[in-house]
Amino acid sequence: MAQPAAYPCAVDILPLLVLLVVGLALVCAVLSARLRRARRQLGEVAAALGAREATPDELDGRLRSLLDAAASSQAKVAELDVDIESLLDGLDVGVVGLDRSLIVTRANPAAHALLGRPRGAMRGLPLLEATVEPRIERLAAAPAAELPVRAELDTAGGGTIAVVVAQGPREGRRLFLHDASELTRLRRIRTEFVDNLSHELRTPITTIGILAESLSLEAAATGIALPDRVRDRVAKIEVETEHLAQMVGELLDLARVESGVGIELHEDVDLLAVTTAAVERMGPFAGQSGVGLEIAPPAGSLPLVRGDAGRLQQVVVNLVHNAVKFSTRGGHVWVDVRFSGSEVLVAVRDEGVGISAADQARLFERFYKADRARSRGRGTGLGLAISRHIVDAHGGRISVDSSLGQGSTFTFALPVTAEAS
Repeated sequence: MAQPAAYPCAVDILPLLVLLVVGLALVCAVLSARLRRARRQLGEVAAALGAREATPDELDGRLRSLLDAAASSQAKVAELDVDIESLLDGLDVGVVGLDRSLIVTRANPAAHALLGRPRGAMRGLPLLEATVEPRIERLAAAPAAELPVRAELDTAGGGTIAVVVAQGPREGRRLFLHDASELTRLRRIRTEFVDNLSHELRTPITTIGILAESLSLEAAATGIALPDRVRDRVAKIEVETEHLAQMVGELLDLARVESGVGIELHEDVDLLAVTTAAVERMGPFAGQSGVGLEIAPPAGSLPLVRGDAGRLQQVVVNLVHNAVKFSTRGGHVWVDVRFSGSEVLVAVRDEGVGISAADQARLFERFYKADRARSRGRGTGLGLAISRHIVDAHGGRISVDSSLGQGSTFTFALPVTAEAS
């Protein structure tokens, strides 16, 4: 008779039960630890929300309130963005938003119209492709330290667009475009008016000067002894006539420079040679004034700048003339030409009377004179204004550093040519 199958005894089952109990205990411990950690985290969140002993339901409600507030804020931001879009749509000024890669992120209808693009065709395109204008792309790519930059560009249709590039959010850029055609036309009319007026005034002024000089010469030739008072008045007529002729000439020159006429930026210029020639021209004037004048040799070779050599020499002459004029007899004027970074700088330093901070802010305005009483000689107040416009036309900058009684230093800087940089 067959024996029945043997069942495992209690001794064999006991180890399995022990392992099962230990496993369940470990699982419970892990779950308990996770539950405690979750409760602790919820408690920390609740405490941060101002509810130290908030229940899970209360905490859930507060979290939902926060989410609702965030959604409401996002809706308000979207509404504000719509308002901004509406505002931009109503502007006559073109506004173009760019990201850091110069991709168009926003462009209002005025920008499309000024650039001759269909409405909505610019968003998402690289700036060059959106505007089909390399000059605008070059302006937008200017270093952040140079912003804002401004320029006026002639369009294919014969108009003029004024462009301003400013820093935008998150390292992007903002372009502002304005139709400057009417302003350009008015500038041209003003230049033509000043030109015609200057030519009309030159003839009678020259005639008066010739008559005053002839009066003195004829009196001397005939042996007539003019009274001292008459001789003095004739001399004043000659001086004032010369002053008027200078003012008319500089006024005409300023009008032309402001309109960009007579400045050719097509040649590579050795600024050291230009400055040396200007100093040599002013040598006799400095000698007559009893003022020493010298130019310091540069430390090394200087790169070329792109511009108009004649106009740049005019700037140096103006600065040196002012430095000598405002120096006392026995003083000294130094001229320094050097290369710094990507610019060539020309500095003119004197030991003269100096300029107050209030006057420095207006020094480059037309007809402005800091203090006529401290000037030996007379001027029109146009020389520095002309110099500023010439330097601006070359893409450079001009500045003054001065203190009363300690002299002045006028410096202008011009960018080197692309080949030299």
